[in-house]
Amino acid sequence: MRTIFDAHLHIIDPRFPLIENQGFTPEPFTCKQYFERVRDIEVIGGTVVSGSFQGVDQSYLIDALHQLGKNFVGVTQLPYDTPDERIRELYHHGVRGVRFNVKRGGSEDISKLDSLAKKVYEVAGWHIELYMESTQLPQLAPIIEKLPAVSIDHLGLKNEGFHHLLSLVEKGVRVKATGFGRVDMNVERTLKAIYSINPQALMFGTDLPSTRANRPYHHQDIDIVSRTFSEAQAEDVLYKNALRWYGFLETR
Repeated sequence: MRTIFDAHLHIIDPRFPLIENQGFTPEPFTCKQYFERVRDIEVIGGTVVSGSFQGVDQSYLIDALHQLGKNFVGVTQLPYDTPDERIRELYHHGVRGVRFNVKRGGSEDISKLDSLAKKVYEVAGWHIELYMESTQLPQLAPIIEKLPAVSIDHLGLKNEGFHHLLSLVEKGVRVKATGFGRVDMNVERTLKAIYSINPQALMFGTDLPSTRANRPYHHQDIDIVSRTFSEAQAEDVLYKNALRWYGFLETR
């Protein structure tokens, strides 16, 4: 059975607030539905990521992390003026990062990236996660490369501007190997290029339930990773890098 740490998934629970975003409101995808969807693989943990349609609400996230159990953490969206006490409280619930959704909105304005990133890192050791296209990176690169901990979603989405992403990988930025059905690039070549620069950069995730993706996640996405790399390298991408990033393994 294939083993992954699912570094990027969404839980959509209609018991909690949902916000229409760009005319879109997602269908439910509960913890129970998630476990049914991944029953054919060994998921040893994962990261629940807040979507644009969840705004700055954490009630669903706290509930989801409680249901999902051991080795599951959260990445939320926060206003920049969130009190330190609230950040520490969320840390104890399993939250480990703040997402800026540059592509679809629903999060804090990107102008607050520098100040909020430094704040949450100092208070709780959190990283910043960015959902944006590689073509948008140049305008933010001078800020991103100075931040203590950053990951970028879905391989940066665009082949155009990919060299900007590689430049940030050289400076320690991590990349979610997720959303293969969202990107306009050759996934295998992209994975190899990132891994060659920093073997710890790539973190695989299902991106379930793949809302608004051209092609939803399929278990064959794991096979793409397995055939692109050696067995040891694939283990890095499929689970070891994420276990290190989220504090479950010591960094090499």
